[in-house]
Amino acid sequence: MRVDTTLPGNRVGDEVVRAVNGLTKRWAATVQDGTVFSAAGVWPLLALLADGASGPARAELSEAIGLPADQAAGAARELLGALGTLPGVGSAVGLWTKRTVQVVPEWEAGLPAEAHGVLTGDLGADRRALDAWAAHRTGGLIDRMPATLDEDTELVLAGALTMRTRWLSPFDEVPLETAYEPWAATERLGLRHRSTLLDGVGVADTPHGWVTELKVPGTDVLDVHLLLGEEGTAPGRVLGAGVDLLHGPRTVVPGSRLPYGEAGPGLRVIEERCPAPAPPLLDVLTAAYEITADHDLLQRPELFGLTTARDTRQGHFPGISGFPLAVGSAAQSALARFGALGFHAAAVTTVGAYGAGMPPLRHVRRRVDAVFDRPFGFLALHRHSRLVLAAGWVTDPVPFRRHPEDSWDDE
Repeated sequence: MRVDTTLPGNRVGDEVVRAVNGLTKRWAATVQDGTVFSAAGVWPLLALLADGASGPARAELSEAIGLPADQAAGAARELLGALGTLPGVGSAVGLWTKRTVQVVPEWEAGLPAEAHGVLTGDLGADRRALDAWAAHRTGGLIDRMPATLDEDTELVLAGALTMRTRWLSPFDEVPLETAYEPWAATERLGLRHRSTLLDGVGVADTPHGWVTELKVPGTDVLDVHLLLGEEGTAPGRVLGAGVDLLHGPRTVVPGSRLPYGEAGPGLRVIEERCPAPAPPLLDVLTAAYEITADHDLLQRPELFGLTTARDTRQGHFPGISGFPLAVGSAAQSALARFGALGFHAAAVTTVGAYGAGMPPLRHVRRRVDAVFDRPFGFLALHRHSRLVLAAGWVTDPVPFRRHPEDSWDDE
């Protein structure tokens, strides 16, 4: 039986998912430190710009989105429509123009209803309106629009994307024990989970070394994949390998088939003795994290197809407006949190026990220990289509707090 991997709603197929994930991979290649970013949040805007562009700007934008420009607007609308139908995902597009900018009706018709607002020229009032839109569309996660506003701003095109999920099986909060010195200097909040599903973790042989992949399933078919490479492997290579594993032919060796011993980065498989028959065990320890990042997309204009579009000596978007337009700014603010999820309560219970004759250990079981106790990557995605909604690299986990009232809240 063939599994339908298209997104619901307007039935966005594999071609668009691969195009968006392709931008994720190229963006990931530039990552050098802790960050979070969303190519899925940028891609529809680039596609809408490509539809209204001409000349070299149109060609560059088409290359950046991985689709012909004449297909871009339709693909953007389909993607936005599909995202809007996913439980746990929110998506929106907004357009603001000065009254002197007349938008081409055919291009504007491709935007969601009531997406078009006005820039009054009062920079303070316009800034407040844009910030209020960002806060409203992200549920308060991001309270400021990363837009540059000045007297020369004629048009602002914005997109918002949110993702919320709860783990199907919550983690327990524990102190993170690690030999990685930058993390060991301050006690960090660790997350532990044990299950009998060994194949939730696996190891892949990639062009840049071994990568351990842990799948953390959430509600509403939204998952997060944690990625740990060999020590010293560049973040972009680990994240890029994770994207490849979503689509590529390389095989991930699942936990149930891993050899005993050190089986991959952060992975150890042992034969554990126990007093009674017991199922196999996957013991996961990772770090809670909260990351925010601001990205100036024009620092790498070639990545987003915006090199020519920045040239203010001429207009590049006649399909958007007869008013000559060039790209003056492009930015993204992003946030990601990873915690135990759900309601938090704390209780401390101790039992004093003394050895009084241990039972004989006649049985054995397979145990896989997966430990993410040094910098690692993550991909947040829709399980069936494998569309990556957010990605990032963790270098500064959340500190551990010993008192329940101070516990980290991921609501």
